[in-house]
Amino acid sequence: MLTFFATIGLSADLAGLKAGGRALIVFLGVVVGLLVMQDALGIGLAWILGQDRLLGLLGASVTLSGGHGTGAAWAKVFGERHGLASATEIAIACATFGLILGGLVGGPVARFLITHHDLAPAPEVKLAVATGFEQPKAVRPITAGAVIETVALIAVCLAVGSALASRLSGTAFELPAFVCVLFVGVLLRNGLAVPGWYRVFELAVSLLGNVSLGLFLAIALMSLRLGDLTSLALPLLAILIVQAIAMAFYAMFVTFRVMGRNYDAAVLAAGHCGFGLGATPTAIANMQAITAQFGPSHLAFLVVPMVGAFFIDIANAIVIKLFLLLPIYR
Repeated sequence: MLTFFATIGLSADLAGLKAGGRALIVFLGVVVGLLVMQDALGIGLAWILGQDRLLGLLGASVTLSGGHGTGAAWAKVFGERHGLASATEIAIACATFGLILGGLVGGPVARFLITHHDLAPAPEVKLAVATGFEQPKAVRPITAGAVIETVALIAVCLAVGSALASRLSGTAFELPAFVCVLFVGVLLRNGLAVPGWYRVFELAVSLLGNVSLGLFLAIALMSLRLGDLTSLALPLLAILIVQAIAMAFYAMFVTFRVMGRNYDAAVLAAGHCGFGLGATPTAIANMQAITAQFGPSHLAFLVVPMVGAFFIDIANAIVIKLFLLLPIYR
């Protein structure tokens, strides 16, 4: 799990902020708004259904915008420090359900926006150079040396991040270990890149991140006791269905409108549904399906991976931490 978050940090190129420009900052604000809405909605629904408020948080941004990795990481905190029973099982179930919904909701939302508003890509956009995410079938080489170098960077992230988490434990600035590891990854990648000392090999980071997440999920799923969730099945289902409906409306009435009410905004709405309910790969898949049918959106493929793969984890950790400070769990 920590290796996965180390790769998330190592993939965060802060120099890309300039390329994303104002659109990236505005979209990040839209994403933070969704995080707050999801957590408030989850806690409120848990209270209405007579469930633990922490259950509402797990059925909100922790697992939906956070995905399996973030959900499992916070579930460990909820279980060990707050006494929530079957927290890991709940987190994996919510994240899996959200992953499915993210793929089902994003496409229809974007198609509705495009057809209803009669949108099309701007002519000058078609002349732009496509990004790697817009060419999913392209073959990209990877070397043994790049993998070894990336493993060394990950090892530094794990060592320094874990030590930092231990130092912060018990203080007002206490954060889960995975957040500290992610922060170290960001500092390491950009600290080496700015002076020109070393550039992270993106494909190796992505490969090792996917491998570590796959192994972690396999280990977590083997230890799940889904029978423990029987009494929570209906409340969880109700919370997740309401969250999916809220995501669809948020994408149409907030994401689309704030991002400019144009074709790029519609594709961004599809991507937002993908990682707002599931994960960044789901967002990319949603946008690929839309652009394959209606035309390219280079802005969306620039902004969504940056926000969905990195910034959302930092913002989500801060929002969750703030919600945990509320006295409603006592």
